[in-house]
Amino acid sequence: MATPETTTESTPAEPPRISKRIGGIAESATLAVDAKAKALKAAGRPVIGFGAGEPDFPTPEAVVAAAQAACADPRNHRYTPAAGLPELREAVAAKTLRDSGYEVKASQVLITNGGKQAVYQAFATIVDPGDEVLLPAPYWTTYPEAITLAGGVPVQVTADETTDYLVTVEQLEAARTPRTKVLLLCSPSNPTGSVYPREQVVAIGEWALEHGVWVITDEIYEHLVYDGAESVSLPVVVPAMADRTIVLNGVAKTYAMTGWRVGWLIGPEDVVKAATNLQSHLTSNVANVSQRAALEAVSGSLEAAHGMRTAFDRRRRTIVEMLSAIPGVECPTPKGAFYAYPSVKALIGKELRGTTITDSVHLAALILEHAEVAVVPGEAFGTPGYLRLSYALSDEDLKTGVTRLADLLAEVQ
Repeated sequence: MATPETTTESTPAEPPRISKRIGGIAESATLAVDAKAKALKAAGRPVIGFGAGEPDFPTPEAVVAAAQAACADPRNHRYTPAAGLPELREAVAAKTLRDSGYEVKASQVLITNGGKQAVYQAFATIVDPGDEVLLPAPYWTTYPEAITLAGGVPVQVTADETTDYLVTVEQLEAARTPRTKVLLLCSPSNPTGSVYPREQVVAIGEWALEHGVWVITDEIYEHLVYDGAESVSLPVVVPAMADRTIVLNGVAKTYAMTGWRVGWLIGPEDVVKAATNLQSHLTSNVANVSQRAALEAVSGSLEAAHGMRTAFDRRRRTIVEMLSAIPGVECPTPKGAFYAYPSVKALIGKELRGTTITDSVHLAALILEHAEVAVVPGEAFGTPGYLRLSYALSDEDLKTGVTRLADLLAEVQ
């Protein structure tokens, strides 16, 4: 008598809950460090945070007043064009001519929800899957994530303290392949504070023009330069690159408006139109009250920005002097932004309070635990062996924090 066959049905595997595209995104390291520092403060620990790139000044009073008035105006209670308030786009174009000498039309300006959205939309608009983007390192943590989200491939081009963290045309050419479409340029730089001199911007622009490479240039720290350095806009010094350049900027750093979330991108009209179409589905328009505040900021005086720069310059000189006095720490003098990026490579492998320092992530954790000072390790910026310290905090906290750091690192053996 035949025995009936038995079958075993397998349970189908449950599909991943999170998409590969989103699951592959790393948390912003700078925001994570800032959040941890704030949580420890809330728990009663006297943590001093050097993590977030956020001015410690209030937004200028005139800007706040403009926002208050805007709240009462019913026009601002409704949707406005996705590309931004027409008068703000005009004002950004005028401000760009005033500050960098770059003449553009309002139709070339897209107002975004902060500089980060401008970064994302710039890459999303011109990068196709498989396109390579040359990414000078140390780089801001958001750049590689935005490139990857767009389907692009970040190609790291690394510079170190021996060249003031500035990449050369020769390095870019060595990294270029037939798939290279874009170069990301950030000057003044986050995280290093380095500023590309005019002649180097010209050389890079001419190289990009020769090889048909697009340039996305982040100029959000344009007004924070020191020691005679200048913030040079690439399409100004290489005008033929205007049709292949996207300029990123915003009000966050210049006007102490990080929480207002207003940035913009400037580019060829077809690029701006395509990016606007994306934004119309992604977020629609930027909050109108914030746009009105930004209108006041970019249309008004730079007096407040110059005052902040004076304070940042003083803190810059203090932090470089104090860090450079610590054995094993090498700190180039930044010429822009509000960051110091010292090398701590000489400390890796040495002993601190009974443990061997394995890398700069480990060192940053030890500093937070034992000195109650929050810094961001270089791994977040593509270059292990470094720490980023923002000096956008009070003079007193800066001195206290670096003193704690120095006292702890004096124990390294």
